[in-house]
Amino acid sequence: MPNYIISLTDAEAWAKSWQTNPPKPLAKAHLIPLEVLTDLLALPDVVNVRAYMGVDTTGMQKLMFVGVDGNCNDMTGTIYCGTKPCPSDCDINSPLYNP
Repeated sequence: MPNYIISLTDAEAWAKSWQTNPPKPLAKAHLIPLEVLTDLLALPDVVNVRAYMGVDTTGMQKLMFVGVDGNCNDMTGTIYCGTKPCPSDCDINSPLYNP
């Protein structure tokens, strides 16, 4: 089973990279492993999920997920990733791929 958890340090660096130097071209979509969402939603006190954009050290665009508590605060103790951007992981037959 893959480990989809990343450190807060990595998440901060990836988010800063996205915010200060957004990649071009932007990803059209992200494939999200179901395990990421089910594990995140199973954490205590999670009532919502927030996604942040990031760019890892290889230049790969990522979505990072954190649980959000009932006060709308990020729960950054566990940060999930593991997404695959499109392109390269795409459904080119989707009506949303090239609307």
